[in-house]
Amino acid sequence: METAKRLTKRVVGYPEDSVPYISSKDYLARYVRDPDVLFAINYVLSLFPILTWISRYNLGWATGDFISGLTVGMVLVPQGMSYAQIATLPVQYGLYSSFVGVTIYCLFATSKDVSIGPVAVAPEIATTVAFICGFIVLGVGLLRLGWIIEFIPAVAVSGYMTGSAISIAAGQVPGLMGITGFNTRAATYQVIINTLKGLPRTTLDAAWGLTSLFALYAIRFLCDYFGKRYPRRARIFFFISVIRNAFVILVMTIAAWLYCRHRRSKKGTYPIKILQTVPRGFQHVGQPTIDHDLVTALAGELPVATIVLLLEHIAISKSFGRLNGYTINPNQELIAIGVTNTVGSCFGAYPATGSFSRSALKSKSGVRTPLAGLVTAIVVLVALYGLTPAFFWIPNAALSAVIIHAVADLVASPAQVYSYWRVSPLECIIWFAAVLTTVFSTVENGIYVSICTSVGLLLIRIAHPRGAFLGKVTVRGSQAANKESRDVFVPLTKNGITNPHIKIDPPSPGVIVYRHEESAIFPNASLLNAELVGYVKKHMRRGKDMSNIPASERAWNDPGPGAGGDQVANDKLPDLHAIVIDLSTVSHIDVTAVQALIDTRNEVERWADHPVEFHFATLLSPWIRRALIAGGFGTGVPSSRVPLEIAKVVPYRELQDNSMFSSRPTPSSLEGYAPVIETDTPFFHLDLAAAVRAAESGNAAQL
Repeated sequence: METAKRLTKRVVGYPEDSVPYISSKDYLARYVRDPDVLFAINYVLSLFPILTWISRYNLGWATGDFISGLTVGMVLVPQGMSYAQIATLPVQYGLYSSFVGVTIYCLFATSKDVSIGPVAVAPEIATTVAFICGFIVLGVGLLRLGWIIEFIPAVAVSGYMTGSAISIAAGQVPGLMGITGFNTRAATYQVIINTLKGLPRTTLDAAWGLTSLFALYAIRFLCDYFGKRYPRRARIFFFISVIRNAFVILVMTIAAWLYCRHRRSKKGTYPIKILQTVPRGFQHVGQPTIDHDLVTALAGELPVATIVLLLEHIAISKSFGRLNGYTINPNQELIAIGVTNTVGSCFGAYPATGSFSRSALKSKSGVRTPLAGLVTAIVVLVALYGLTPAFFWIPNAALSAVIIHAVADLVASPAQVYSYWRVSPLECIIWFAAVLTTVFSTVENGIYVSICTSVGLLLIRIAHPRGAFLGKVTVRGSQAANKESRDVFVPLTKNGITNPHIKIDPPSPGVIVYRHEESAIFPNASLLNAELVGYVKKHMRRGKDMSNIPASERAWNDPGPGAGGDQVANDKLPDLHAIVIDLSTVSHIDVTAVQALIDTRNEVERWADHPVEFHFATLLSPWIRRALIAGGFGTGVPSSRVPLEIAKVVPYRELQDNSMFSSRPTPSSLEGYAPVIETDTPFFHLDLAAAVRAAESGNAAQL
């Protein structure tokens, strides 16, 4: 066994004399969890969060849930019918989606505020897509892949929702004004242009549409005004504002009935467009029919529909979680909307997800638990079975006004957009890209552009991280009782953050201090190498005098300094002694980055023509230390005996002639050196100041 072990170590190149480092067993131990049975039980229980709090349900919670559920239900009925019109479906499908959404969601939800139902940002999808997308989202949640949502930043979500809101509102204006004769599903800018051209064709529907829109905003503003003026009655004005949708629809329906009841033409039409017959109850309960040809035809809509379900719901649930002081579980939320849409397809529902306006209303109404959704479901059920005859006279223009009024709140305000610019100008560009693409192309393209630009920005930041060569500033206590001083390292170059009045002392001649402000991984490994090598060649002396060496004896890619002045200038530069790398912002290092550091060591030593010390400060993880040791750093072994490559791409033979580095120090000179982390070698330091002091002292051996 020992012979086999020695042979295996020789094959894999296991070091015979190695400093201690973290083992692979420690890595695997991080993933050892509870026994399998207990883990399975906890996993199943986590699928039904209602079980964790239903036993503590009380009358106080029930009161808040009843009020908020009833309030949301009064808003959901007219909105559900309105949104069904956007999807070019009969209005009853909006009520189907509303009922199933609020009923099923409460059993799986980790958010008490989110109201599930049809939304205005999911056009051109129907029951088949609801089933497929729901099944996909359910799978994502069960596999605990909800973290993929984190790759889409809040600014991209805001841009997509703003563009969608503008697109939806523009598409509803023709219905509001009774203008026909063009495609309202064309690009948003075309719809706006055609609407303006069609203003002379405005019909009597505008009397109901414009009046409804004006009334909705008037009630809202007046209630806000009087609520602030009379704080004691603010609650009353709040609920008056809440029922404005139902109130306006009721008044407009009565007005339409009074005007149209005796004006039916011989063709069965009326002077204005009304809903007419709405089927009573659930007319399409049963197994969903998944037609292969239909799925093929809608294949292009599946990605965007799935993204809408994921993106909007998680964004809304997180927002209200932050607002009300609780944390949602993204994976469980995806399971909730996945089950909701899968079951909803059996009721003839179309895709449903979180609604911002109704969730805000639910939150303001004092909701206490997700069970408020059951009260909302009862309201929708009453409307489906008891109010459908009254729905006959609802004017389409009034429903268009409800839609415009609802989606207008999704448009980001100028102040919000300016705050994006102040925080991150690049992300503000993402916002504009999403909005402009949605307006001048399609909602689907707006989603794709916002996601692609976000991922592109992330890759750019990873591949081109910030880095800085540092100098020292001594900070002293400002009070007489505290006269202690400490060294702070800041960039040598003025970058807008460093106070111009503060004097920055560079490191001692021959010492370089560098901070890499990102994980050292393969996209940015070459940049790390280029920064260090480029700085050394520009600011440090070349060890060999190349002025008298003929060009024929130089390497093909080495022009060398010219005769005379260049060599004189080179001799004035400091001799490179040590490089200190601050790893305080590096949380991970991979094979490519270690190879880049090895290449850096080889290139700077070739330039200096002698050994160069490498010091590493503030390691965040033992795995970083392990990786550096594998690359030959921090072991106290001279560079002549450490590998030239750790990431071999093609086979090669080790160079036999290492005479250039034959005079390097031996490990015996490491005794009695600076403080270190878990090792007896002096190249891993607790803080940057200690690393710089060690490098400047010049007592350490070459790595």
